[in-house]
Amino acid sequence: MSIRINLDVMMAKRRIGVGELAERIGITPANLSILKNERAKAVRFTTLDAICRELDCQPGDILEWVDDGDRQ
Repeated sequence: MSIRINLDVMMAKRRIGVGELAERIGITPANLSILKNERAKAVRFTTLDAICRELDCQPGDILEWVDDGDRQ
């Protein structure tokens, strides 16, 4: 996969934990952790919308395309 998830960075900038954000956007902490740790295969636009609303950010602040050769 060539999409990097920078959700943990945005959460740290906003000083919000997984449990609190999950409650605010209406998903389980386990499902948010799956997304945050780049184990998700997909994300619903409604979930992405809710995350961006709560973190006051743009989708591009959370999702980043990277060349597979550049992944660490």
